[in-house]
Amino acid sequence: MKQAILDNIGIFLLKKGFTIKSMTRTCFDLVAKGPEAILLIKVLEDANSVKKEFTDEMHRISSYINASPIIISEKAGTSLENNVVYSRFGIYTLNLSTFKRCVDNNFPFVKRTKAGLTASLIGNKLKNKREKEGYSINSLAKKLGVTNRMISRYESNNAEIRIERAIRLYEIFGDDVFDKINIFDSKKEIYESVKSKISKKYSDLGFKTMETRKVPFDIISKKDKEVIVTGIGDKTNPRLSSLSKLFDVDNLVIFKKKKPKDIPSLTKEEFMEFEKSNELVKFLKEFE
Repeated sequence: MKQAILDNIGIFLLKKGFTIKSMTRTCFDLVAKGPEAILLIKVLEDANSVKKEFTDEMHRISSYINASPIIISEKAGTSLENNVVYSRFGIYTLNLSTFKRCVDNNFPFVKRTKAGLTASLIGNKLKNKREKEGYSINSLAKKLGVTNRMISRYESNNAEIRIERAIRLYEIFGDDVFDKINIFDSKKEIYESVKSKISKKYSDLGFKTMETRKVPFDIISKKDKEVIVTGIGDKTNPRLSSLSKLFDVDNLVIFKKKKPKDIPSLTKEEFMEFEKSNELVKFLKEFE
C-alpha cells in the first residue's frame, strides 16, 4: 500500500508541475519542489507508526530550507477522514485525498485535537458574514443552539469550536468564516546541534548548524540566505548533489585526505583553514 500511495503522489505532483525525488532509508520518502514550496513527504501505512526521531529530523531540516514536512497516510489506528488535518509530533498528517485538495489550494478547516474534531473561527469574518446575511445575534444563537453571549464571544475572538457547531455554521455561511489550515505553512525556529569539529567550525564562521542522521548529508548550515549541505567521509553519496539542487542550496564534501577535483570538495584540513564565511561561499560558487 505504501508504494502505491507514493506512486500516486508522484504522478499527481508531476502533473502539477513539481519536480520530485524519491528517497530511501531517510526520514522522508519523497522530496517535491514546486513553484512556491518544497515538500518533505513521509508516507506510512499507519501514521501511528511514525518515529519521533524521524519527525524531529524532518522539522529541523525543513527549518533550514523553508520546506514543509508532511505525513500522508490512510489511517492512524482507524481511517483518516477526508478534509480533516491530523498531527503526529507536530507534523501535519492527512490522507491522500485531503493532500491533493491542499495542492489545489482547497485547504480544510477541520482538525483533530484532543477535544475531537474542531474548527477555528475567524471572529471578524463571522460578524461581517452574519450582518451581510441579515442575521441578528439572537437569531444566529437560536440557529446554533447557543446563547447570545456565546455568539458575541465567537465574534470577538478567534474561537475554536466543536465539529457539530462548525457544521451548522458551514451550512449557513460556507467556509469563509473558518481559519483554513495551510499545511504548507510550517516555518519553525532553526534548531542547532554543534558537536563535531566541522560543525563547530561552521558555527565559528557564523553559520547556524545542525548535525543530521537520517538524510544523505551529515551537516546542514545556514547563514543569511546561504545554505550548505555537507557530506563527510571518503565516499561521496550520489544523492547529495541532486538533493542539493532540488533544495536549491550548495553542497560540499569534506574528505579526510585525498579529494576529487570535479565536485565541491575539501580536505578536513583545508576546511578548517577558512577564516571567513564569504571565502567558503566564494569557493562553492565556483562549481555552479
